[in-house]
Amino acid sequence: MKIKVGIVGGAGYTAGELIRILLHHKYAELGAIVSSSNAGNPVYQVHDDLVGETGLVFTSELAGDEDVVFLCLGHGNSKAWLTQHELPETTHIIDLSNDFRLEADAEFQSREFVYGLPELNRSRIQQAQSIANPGCFATAIQLALLPLAQAGKLTDDVHVSAITGSTGAGQSLSETVHFSWRTNNVSIYKPFTHQHLGEIGESLAQLQHELDVDIHFLPYRGNFSRGIFASVYTPSDLTQEEARELYQQFYADAPFTTVSDKEIHLKQVVNTNKCLLHVQKFGKQLLITSVIDNLVKGASGQAVQNMNLLFGLPETMGLGLKAGLF
Repeated sequence: MKIKVGIVGGAGYTAGELIRILLHHKYAELGAIVSSSNAGNPVYQVHDDLVGETGLVFTSELAGDEDVVFLCLGHGNSKAWLTQHELPETTHIIDLSNDFRLEADAEFQSREFVYGLPELNRSRIQQAQSIANPGCFATAIQLALLPLAQAGKLTDDVHVSAITGSTGAGQSLSETVHFSWRTNNVSIYKPFTHQHLGEIGESLAQLQHELDVDIHFLPYRGNFSRGIFASVYTPSDLTQEEARELYQQFYADAPFTTVSDKEIHLKQVVNTNKCLLHVQKFGKQLLITSVIDNLVKGASGQAVQNMNLLFGLPETMGLGLKAGLF
Protein backbone atom coordinates (compact mmCIF):
# COMPACT_ATOMS: atom_id res chain seq x y z
CA MET A 1 0.00 0.00 0.00
CA LYS A 2 1.30 3.43 -0.96
CA ILE A 3 1.01 6.46 1.30
CA LYS A 4 -0.43 9.37 -0.68
CA VAL A 5 1.68 12.42 0.11
CA GLY A 6 1.01 16.12 -0.44
CA ILE A 7 3.38 19.02 0.19
CA VAL A 8 2.36 22.63 0.76
CA GLY A 9 5.01 25.29 0.29
CA GLY A 10 6.79 23.22 -2.32
CA ALA A 11 9.43 25.69 -3.54
CA GLY A 12 11.53 26.06 -0.38
CA TYR A 13 14.60 24.23 0.86
CA THR A 14 12.77 21.87 3.23
CA ALA A 15 10.28 20.90 0.51
CA GLY A 16 13.13 20.23 -1.91
CA GLU A 17 14.72 17.87 0.62
CA LEU A 18 11.37 16.17 1.24
CA ILE A 19 10.87 15.55 -2.47
CA ARG A 20 14.42 14.20 -2.83
CA ILE A 21 13.83 11.72 0.01
CA LEU A 22 10.26 10.72 -0.82
CA LEU A 23 10.95 10.03 -4.51
CA HIS A 24 13.02 7.08 -3.33
CA HIS A 25 10.75 6.00 -0.45
CA LYS A 26 9.34 2.55 -1.10
CA TYR A 27 5.89 3.31 0.31
CA ALA A 28 5.42 6.99 -0.58
CA GLU A 29 3.45 8.22 -3.58
CA LEU A 30 4.12 11.89 -4.19
CA GLY A 31 1.05 13.74 -5.43
CA ALA A 32 0.31 17.44 -5.22
CA ILE A 33 3.26 19.75 -4.53
CA VAL A 34 1.62 23.09 -3.88
CA SER A 35 3.35 26.35 -4.74
CA SER A 36 1.15 29.31 -5.58
CA SER A 37 4.01 31.14 -7.32
CA ASN A 38 5.13 28.13 -9.39
CA ALA A 39 1.86 26.35 -10.23
CA GLY A 40 2.14 24.60 -13.60
CA ASN A 41 5.92 24.64 -13.68
CA PRO A 42 8.02 21.47 -13.47
CA VAL A 43 9.37 20.82 -9.98
CA TYR A 44 12.91 20.38 -11.35
CA GLN A 45 12.94 23.98 -12.59
CA VAL A 46 13.02 25.13 -8.97
CA HIS A 47 14.77 22.14 -7.39
CA ASP A 48 17.32 21.59 -10.12
CA ASP A 49 19.04 18.76 -8.26
CA LEU A 50 15.95 16.77 -9.38
CA VAL A 51 16.56 17.15 -13.13
CA GLY A 52 15.97 13.72 -14.60
CA GLU A 53 14.46 12.44 -11.35
CA THR A 54 10.80 13.45 -11.72
CA GLY A 55 8.26 14.90 -14.13
CA LEU A 56 6.03 16.25 -11.35
CA VAL A 57 4.74 19.81 -11.72
CA PHE A 58 3.75 22.27 -9.03
CA THR A 59 0.03 22.65 -8.35
CA SER A 60 -2.10 25.42 -6.88
CA GLU A 61 -3.99 23.14 -4.49
CA LEU A 62 -3.95 19.69 -2.94
CA ALA A 63 -5.68 16.74 -4.61
CA GLY A 64 -7.87 16.13 -1.55
CA ASP A 65 -7.16 12.41 -1.13
CA GLU A 66 -3.84 12.68 0.71
CA ASP A 67 -3.00 10.36 3.60
CA VAL A 68 -0.45 12.85 4.90
CA VAL A 69 0.30 16.49 4.16
CA PHE A 70 3.63 18.12 4.92
CA LEU A 71 3.40 21.86 5.60
CA CYS A 72 6.66 23.52 4.52
CA LEU A 73 5.51 27.07 5.08
CA GLY A 74 7.28 29.91 6.82
CA HIS A 75 6.92 30.33 10.55
CA GLY A 76 3.49 31.71 11.39
CA ASN A 77 2.00 30.68 8.05
CA SER A 78 0.82 27.14 8.83
CA LYS A 79 -1.97 28.32 11.12
CA ALA A 80 -3.12 30.81 8.51
CA TRP A 81 -3.08 28.16 5.78
CA LEU A 82 -5.04 25.64 7.87
CA THR A 83 -7.59 28.31 8.74
CA GLN A 84 -8.25 28.83 5.02
CA HIS A 85 -7.98 25.17 3.93
CA GLU A 86 -9.90 22.54 5.85
CA LEU A 87 -8.35 19.08 5.62
CA PRO A 88 -10.23 15.84 6.37
CA GLU A 89 -9.81 14.68 9.95
CA THR A 90 -8.34 11.44 8.62
CA THR A 91 -5.48 13.27 6.90
CA HIS A 92 -2.27 13.34 8.91
CA ILE A 93 -0.39 16.65 9.08
CA ILE A 94 3.33 17.06 9.65
CA ASP A 95 4.12 20.74 10.12
CA LEU A 96 7.70 21.95 9.71
CA SER A 97 7.10 25.48 11.07
CA ASN A 98 7.19 26.52 14.73
CA ASP A 99 3.43 27.19 14.86
CA PHE A 100 2.47 24.15 16.97
CA ARG A 101 5.65 23.10 18.78
CA LEU A 102 4.93 24.62 22.18
CA GLU A 103 2.37 23.08 24.53
CA ALA A 104 0.31 26.29 24.51
CA ASP A 105 -0.07 26.03 20.71
CA ALA A 106 -0.45 22.26 20.36
CA GLU A 107 -4.26 22.27 20.02
CA PHE A 108 -5.63 23.87 16.89
CA GLN A 109 -9.09 23.42 15.43
CA SER A 110 -9.91 19.75 16.18
CA ARG A 111 -6.29 18.63 16.10
CA GLU A 112 -3.64 18.04 18.73
CA PHE A 113 -0.07 18.36 17.47
CA VAL A 114 2.44 16.01 19.08
CA TYR A 115 6.01 17.26 19.31
CA GLY A 116 7.85 15.14 16.76
CA LEU A 117 11.22 14.32 18.29
CA PRO A 118 11.32 10.51 17.98
CA GLU A 119 14.09 10.07 20.53
CA LEU A 120 11.77 11.70 23.09
CA ASN A 121 8.19 10.95 21.97
CA ARG A 122 8.33 7.82 19.79
CA SER A 123 5.24 6.12 21.28
CA ARG A 124 3.17 9.32 21.21
CA ILE A 125 4.15 9.95 17.58
CA GLN A 126 3.02 6.45 16.61
CA GLN A 127 -0.47 7.23 17.94
CA ALA A 128 -0.71 10.81 16.69
CA GLN A 129 -2.79 12.41 13.98
CA SER A 130 -0.73 15.58 13.62
CA ILE A 131 2.96 16.29 14.24
CA ALA A 132 4.86 19.48 15.05
CA ASN A 133 8.31 18.81 13.60
CA PRO A 134 11.10 20.17 15.84
CA GLY A 135 13.38 23.05 14.93
CA CYS A 136 16.89 22.40 13.65
CA PHE A 137 18.86 24.01 16.49
CA ALA A 138 16.35 22.52 18.93
CA THR A 139 16.98 19.02 17.58
CA ALA A 140 20.77 19.23 17.89
CA ILE A 141 20.66 20.76 21.38
CA GLN A 142 17.95 18.51 22.80
CA LEU A 143 19.73 15.36 21.63
CA ALA A 144 22.80 16.64 23.47
CA LEU A 145 20.86 17.07 26.73
CA LEU A 146 18.02 14.51 26.91
CA PRO A 147 20.06 11.76 28.63
CA LEU A 148 21.11 14.15 31.39
CA ALA A 149 17.52 15.29 31.87
CA GLN A 150 16.18 11.75 32.13
CA ALA A 151 18.81 10.94 34.76
CA GLY A 152 17.97 14.12 36.71
CA LYS A 153 21.50 15.37 36.14
CA LEU A 154 20.73 18.86 34.82
CA THR A 155 21.49 20.69 38.05
CA ASP A 156 23.34 23.78 36.84
CA ASP A 157 23.10 26.27 33.99
CA VAL A 158 23.72 25.00 30.46
CA HIS A 159 25.84 26.92 27.95
CA VAL A 160 25.44 26.37 24.21
CA SER A 161 27.35 27.72 21.23
CA ALA A 162 26.00 26.45 17.90
CA ILE A 163 26.73 27.40 14.31
CA THR A 164 24.45 26.77 11.34
CA GLY A 165 24.74 26.92 7.57
CA SER A 166 23.08 29.52 5.38
CA THR A 167 20.17 27.25 4.42
CA GLY A 168 18.97 27.61 8.00
CA ALA A 169 17.77 31.09 7.07
CA GLY A 170 15.47 29.74 4.36
CA GLN A 171 15.26 30.63 0.69
CA SER A 172 14.11 34.24 1.01
CA LEU A 173 16.80 36.82 0.28
CA SER A 174 18.21 38.95 3.07
CA GLU A 175 21.41 40.87 3.69
CA THR A 176 23.03 38.03 5.65
CA VAL A 177 22.55 35.33 2.98
CA HIS A 178 24.30 37.12 0.10
CA PHE A 179 27.48 35.31 -0.94
CA SER A 180 29.63 38.43 -0.58
CA TRP A 181 28.45 38.85 3.02
CA ARG A 182 28.40 35.21 4.10
CA THR A 183 31.64 33.94 2.61
CA ASN A 184 34.73 34.21 4.84
CA ASN A 185 32.47 35.50 7.60
CA VAL A 186 30.92 34.42 10.91
CA SER A 187 28.35 36.35 12.92
CA ILE A 188 26.11 35.99 15.93
CA TYR A 189 22.33 36.44 15.94
CA LYS A 190 19.50 36.32 18.49
CA PRO A 191 21.88 35.81 21.46
CA PHE A 192 20.09 34.31 24.48
CA THR A 193 16.67 34.86 22.82
CA HIS A 194 16.46 32.31 19.99
CA GLN A 195 12.93 31.01 19.41
CA HIS A 196 13.99 27.36 19.80
CA LEU A 197 14.70 27.84 23.51
CA GLY A 198 11.02 27.38 24.31
CA GLU A 199 10.71 23.91 22.81
CA ILE A 200 14.06 22.85 24.26
CA GLY A 201 12.95 23.83 27.76
CA GLU A 202 9.62 22.02 27.47
CA SER A 203 11.25 18.79 26.30
CA LEU A 204 13.84 18.79 29.08
CA ALA A 205 11.15 19.47 31.69
CA GLN A 206 9.17 16.53 30.29
CA LEU A 207 12.00 14.24 31.44
CA GLN A 208 13.31 16.11 34.48
CA HIS A 209 10.37 17.51 36.43
CA GLU A 210 10.85 20.77 38.36
CA LEU A 211 13.80 21.61 36.12
CA ASP A 212 15.30 24.88 37.34
CA VAL A 213 18.29 25.74 35.17
CA ASP A 214 18.88 28.40 32.55
CA ILE A 215 20.06 27.64 29.02
CA HIS A 216 22.42 30.29 27.67
CA PHE A 217 22.36 29.89 23.89
CA LEU A 218 24.57 31.74 21.42
CA PRO A 219 23.64 30.95 17.77
CA TYR A 220 26.11 31.71 14.97
CA ARG A 221 25.77 32.06 11.21
CA GLY A 222 28.39 29.99 9.41
CA ASN A 223 29.97 30.52 6.00
CA PHE A 224 28.83 27.10 4.70
CA SER A 225 25.51 26.01 3.25
CA ARG A 226 24.23 23.26 5.56
CA GLY A 227 24.83 21.59 8.88
CA ILE A 228 24.76 22.47 12.59
CA PHE A 229 27.65 22.05 15.02
CA ALA A 230 26.61 22.56 18.65
CA SER A 231 28.91 22.70 21.67
CA VAL A 232 26.95 22.17 24.90
CA TYR A 233 28.51 22.22 28.36
CA THR A 234 27.37 22.19 31.97
CA PRO A 235 28.90 21.29 35.37
CA SER A 236 28.40 17.61 36.20
CA ASP A 237 29.34 15.15 38.94
CA LEU A 238 29.48 12.33 36.37
CA THR A 239 32.82 10.96 35.25
CA GLN A 240 33.47 10.84 31.52
CA GLU A 241 32.96 7.08 31.51
CA GLU A 242 29.66 7.36 33.42
CA ALA A 243 28.41 10.07 31.10
CA ARG A 244 29.27 8.11 27.94
CA GLU A 245 27.55 5.01 29.30
CA LEU A 246 24.48 7.10 30.17
CA TYR A 247 24.30 8.46 26.61
CA GLN A 248 24.88 5.09 24.98
CA GLN A 249 22.11 3.48 27.02
CA PHE A 250 19.66 6.32 26.31
CA TYR A 251 20.18 6.10 22.54
CA ALA A 252 20.56 2.31 22.32
CA ASP A 253 17.30 2.02 20.36
CA ALA A 254 17.63 5.28 18.39
CA PRO A 255 18.60 4.33 14.83
CA PHE A 256 19.82 7.79 13.81
CA THR A 257 21.54 9.04 16.97
CA THR A 258 25.01 7.67 17.71
CA VAL A 259 27.47 8.38 20.51
CA SER A 260 30.92 8.50 18.95
CA ASP A 261 34.14 7.54 20.74
CA LYS A 262 36.03 9.98 18.53
CA GLU A 263 35.60 13.73 18.09
CA ILE A 264 32.99 14.52 15.45
CA HIS A 265 32.66 16.94 12.55
CA LEU A 266 29.98 18.23 10.18
CA LYS A 267 30.96 16.27 7.08
CA GLN A 268 30.00 13.05 8.86
CA VAL A 269 26.31 14.01 8.85
CA VAL A 270 25.64 16.41 5.95
CA ASN A 271 22.95 15.01 3.62
CA THR A 272 21.97 12.37 6.20
CA ASN A 273 19.37 11.96 8.95
CA LYS A 274 22.06 11.24 11.52
CA CYS A 275 22.91 12.98 14.76
CA LEU A 276 26.38 12.27 16.10
CA LEU A 277 27.24 13.05 19.71
CA HIS A 278 30.58 13.14 21.52
CA VAL A 279 30.92 13.35 25.30
CA GLN A 280 34.01 14.62 27.15
CA LYS A 281 34.80 15.77 30.70
CA PHE A 282 37.10 18.72 31.42
CA GLY A 283 37.45 19.39 35.13
CA LYS A 284 33.90 19.92 36.40
CA GLN A 285 32.49 20.63 32.94
CA LEU A 286 30.76 17.99 30.84
CA LEU A 287 31.05 18.88 27.14
CA ILE A 288 28.66 17.36 24.63
CA THR A 289 29.18 18.12 20.95
CA SER A 290 26.30 17.45 18.57
CA VAL A 291 26.20 17.56 14.76
CA ILE A 292 23.27 17.26 12.36
CA ASP A 293 22.24 18.36 8.88
CA ASN A 294 19.84 21.24 9.50
CA LEU A 295 17.71 20.34 6.44
CA VAL A 296 17.55 16.58 7.05
CA LYS A 297 17.62 15.53 10.72
CA GLY A 298 16.84 19.17 11.52
CA ALA A 299 13.81 19.29 9.20
CA SER A 300 12.76 17.08 6.27
CA GLY A 301 14.48 13.82 7.18
CA GLN A 302 13.04 13.95 10.67
CA ALA A 303 9.64 14.69 9.12
CA VAL A 304 9.89 11.49 7.04
CA GLN A 305 11.06 9.62 10.16
CA ASN A 306 7.86 10.83 11.83
CA MET A 307 5.78 9.77 8.81
CA ASN A 308 7.26 6.29 9.06
CA LEU A 309 6.27 6.08 12.72
CA LEU A 310 2.74 7.37 11.99
CA PHE A 311 2.14 4.66 9.40
CA GLY A 312 3.76 1.77 11.25
CA LEU A 313 6.76 1.52 8.94
CA PRO A 314 10.36 0.87 9.94
CA GLU A 315 11.68 4.15 11.29
CA THR A 316 14.60 4.14 8.86
CA MET A 317 12.54 3.58 5.69
CA GLY A 318 13.76 5.83 2.87
CA LEU A 319 16.41 7.42 5.07
CA GLY A 320 19.47 5.29 4.34
CA LEU A 321 21.39 8.36 3.22
CA LYS A 322 25.17 8.57 3.06
CA ALA A 323 27.26 11.60 3.89
CA GLY A 324 29.61 13.02 1.27
CA LEU A 325 32.79 12.95 3.32
CA PHE A 326 35.24 14.01 0.61
